[in-house]
Amino acid sequence: MTMSKFITFAGTIAAFSSLSFAWSISGGVFTNMGQPIPGVKITSSNYPGVNATTTDGGSFSITGSNTEALRQTFIPKESILFNHNVISISNVKANTITVSVMDALGKVAFSQTQHNVNGTLLFDLNRTSAKGAKYIRINADGHRDTYKLSKTVSLLKEGDPLPILIFVKDGFENFTYTMKAETETDVFIQMQPGTSAPLSSATVEPPKSSADATSSTTEPTSSSATVPASSETVSSSSAAPAIDCSAKTLKSDTEIMVDGRKVIVKFPNGNFTGDKPVPMLINYHQIFGSAADWVNDSKIGKVALADGAISIYPDGLETPGGQLGQAWNVGPCCTDANDTLFTRNIIKELTAQACVDPKRVYVAGWSMGGGMANYAGCVLADVVAAGASSAFDLTKEVLDAGQCNPARPYPILNFRSTNDGVVNYNGGFSQIVSGKPLTFLGAKETFKKWAELDGCTGEPKQNTPSAGCETYDSCQGGAKVVLCSQDIDHNEGDAQMGWDFVKQFSLP
Repeated sequence: MTMSKFITFAGTIAAFSSLSFAWSISGGVFTNMGQPIPGVKITSSNYPGVNATTTDGGSFSITGSNTEALRQTFIPKESILFNHNVISISNVKANTITVSVMDALGKVAFSQTQHNVNGTLLFDLNRTSAKGAKYIRINADGHRDTYKLSKTVSLLKEGDPLPILIFVKDGFENFTYTMKAETETDVFIQMQPGTSAPLSSATVEPPKSSADATSSTTEPTSSSATVPASSETVSSSSAAPAIDCSAKTLKSDTEIMVDGRKVIVKFPNGNFTGDKPVPMLINYHQIFGSAADWVNDSKIGKVALADGAISIYPDGLETPGGQLGQAWNVGPCCTDANDTLFTRNIIKELTAQACVDPKRVYVAGWSMGGGMANYAGCVLADVVAAGASSAFDLTKEVLDAGQCNPARPYPILNFRSTNDGVVNYNGGFSQIVSGKPLTFLGAKETFKKWAELDGCTGEPKQNTPSAGCETYDSCQGGAKVVLCSQDIDHNEGDAQMGWDFVKQFSLP
């Protein structure tokens, strides 16, 4: 059931000539030795009009504002209806109105301007690339407000999201800077020299088994033979343990609470009876997302359900101060929650209540949810059989802190876009949540790191399992490591491919 969402603008809007949102930033870009860097290209992931270059002395100055002449606003009372990805704005009377839709990280995904409007405006996001919108920005005759879309539509306390600036220069790692105030001066940006030295697989121990993982969907491959069995999860026996489903009472769509957080549980349609153990997919939402949003938007979740799996959607916790809504703790960012323990408790709760095969629990996610699908391999490989991640990497901070120690070779598929404007394909620094910086390893380096962690040997096969993908398939315990480089911007990867990948694996 989809809940309609309404908001009425507070009060009558008239002559807001001083309320136009504007921001400015100036400073310099330097090397780690303090030398100025000229010719650095500066763009923004959430303000598409930003296009600047540092001077010969490495300095920059950028101002963003509403360039339209401020005029009196003629919208005495307007309301927003957001239902089934269709935006309806009623009681509009304006000379010029621009409606922009932004994603979870504030990137403009859709924008449309209309003139001499008197009545109702309709915008069908299902026909655009802006599905799963998280913000709506309305600029009516010079007055601008930004609204957050979640369970309700609410005006953002800070007005427009502050700019996220991206600094790019050949020979240097990309640098991302999120402004902390509407006006900033003397900002010091330090860019690190680019590193492209590949990780060598020659130092990895030879695989203990040379058998490739099977692609059979009826007999998933064990991706490790070295981990001792846990009485709560898996058996070391080569035969699947008998699972008594007679006492498993959870068989229909519901919501449960785990560690004080909501978890939405979806069961397959059709002839599902709950008397035989089935796989389970944990779907992690993006930053500023929620279980309620992602249950509708996750493509791989729907594919898993159609294939007879249980698909569940947990809620992340609020970021500090609630700046960016709900998120996950992927090591250095972006909440203080123990999402490792939370996931373990989800698995424990669901395997106790529903007829879940504990050897076939998988994870998937998009954006920061994809970060959790990667991080799960570092800390949850004993209870998670495989993962599929979209639009996120491993982070340098996790690796530098020695926090990525998979309990067994972890099969992982990463979908990464070469034109991702939010999480750069080549990696780089980000501080979207103040005080919790992280450094993306980059698509290729994440791919190589997983190959190292999983003890893969040889060179990756090209265009396997599909065009644009490369696969290490000679890894310890029958694991596989896949990178699919696509041209999909900051979006979820091929859902069918992701599900087909994870479901071929099982815990030993």
